Amino acid sequence: MTTSETTSRGSQSFHRTLGLFPATAVNMSQMCGIGPFITIPLIVAAMGGPQAVVGWVAGAVLAIADGLVWAELGAALPGAGGTYLYLREAFGSRSGKLMPFLFVWTAMLFIPLVMSTGVVGLVQYLGYFFPGMSWPLQHFLDIVITGLVIILLYRRIESIRWITTGLWIVMLASLAMVIFASFSHFHADYAFTYPKDAWSGNKLFVGLGAGLVLAAYDYMGYGTSAYIGDELRDPGRVIPRSIIYAIVAMMLLYLALQIGVLGTVPWQTIAHSDSIGSLVVRQNWGVVAADTATGLILVAAFASVYTGLLGGSRVPYYAARDQVFFPVFGRLHKRHGFPHVALLAMGVITAAATFFDLGEIINMLVAAAVIVQSLAQIAALVLLRRDRPNMPRPYRQWLYPVPCIVAAVGWIYLYWSASGLSQILSGAWIVAGLIAFLVWAKINAAWPFRAHEPVRDA
Repeated sequence: MTTSETTSRGSQSFHRTLGLFPATAVNMSQMCGIGPFITIPLIVAAMGGPQAVVGWVAGAVLAIADGLVWAELGAALPGAGGTYLYLREAFGSRSGKLMPFLFVWTAMLFIPLVMSTGVVGLVQYLGYFFPGMSWPLQHFLDIVITGLVIILLYRRIESIRWITTGLWIVMLASLAMVIFASFSHFHADYAFTYPKDAWSGNKLFVGLGAGLVLAAYDYMGYGTSAYIGDELRDPGRVIPRSIIYAIVAMMLLYLALQIGVLGTVPWQTIAHSDSIGSLVVRQNWGVVAADTATGLILVAAFASVYTGLLGGSRVPYYAARDQVFFPVFGRLHKRHGFPHVALLAMGVITAAATFFDLGEIINMLVAAAVIVQSLAQIAALVLLRRDRPNMPRPYRQWLYPVPCIVAAVGWIYLYWSASGLSQILSGAWIVAGLIAFLVWAKINAAWPFRAHEPVRDA
């Protein structure tokens, strides 16, 4: 290992110092960010009324079922890498390096897409302070903010714990402020008066699908602790609990936020708002409080993009270092020792994605993650149970295989509910990944062009 790599992944990076509380905080921070403040209007519009609450409940059920998949895999394989590690272990003897390669290829898309939603949401909330911004100005700010994040990340960063803790505190503060403000002048007739056709079968089915896509986006991130398994004390215990605790806590916060917002202003107003958090606080507590809440939301949005790109840029780096991805992404900055190629590539994709509509970005990222991450992880758990029954499993999934079935059905329904453009683009990206893998495998004389060779351990 080179000196630069030692600096990047040295012994201090992998001391097992994080317990249950910081692991849960990391998951909650990545789950929230600016997510609910930009998706509540979209979910209300998609479902056509206050019954949007059902979308959050369905999202929580899917998250818990899928979280139990993450919990068993993370406890059994508590190394750095998360999904990359699970797919490598489960599929390596069957398809060589194909599945981990495809995951990293897909991560190169869906991680920047998640970051772009934070950038777009941040600019939307800037519109509260500067109303009437033109389309060109909004997208100019998207590029400027993305560039600023990259500049701030273009340096040696030894630890992000204080950033993650700060983000968690700001996230809770912004959520708490909006929730308390909404319930301080709550109108039950706003929150619980439904349109006449709210519960009609076809409308509910279609609306729930669209709402579930958005809710799934908001719950994403509950598996973040599995990506830092090498830094957790007693990971077999901490990873499962941090995942479940984070999902349950965020579900309660999301439901309180959604119901509170619905009880503040008519749902038709919510559906057309670009800064619903600011609107609710201003409606009940005045301009000064709304300015404060908006400032907290802006900080949370920027910090989530910052930490997300920081962590995301390491995914292709580790894969390239393990000889499972293009070697250019394994390069470290000569002076500061960080994966600058991966960072710049993801930054460019993030900036480009901001030119899409917010709802379309969310549809694309969810559709892209379903096949190569969500469904593939379920298959990985099943395969590892069958092929390696004696593998130490500190946590075994409750009621197996029921959660796997529920999660698989939910992800398939969610993919079906995504927009046609999202399905086409995500499918095209995966096909391109298959082609890229064949090119990479041919150059490196790997499977399927030679006999299977196990993926080298990190």
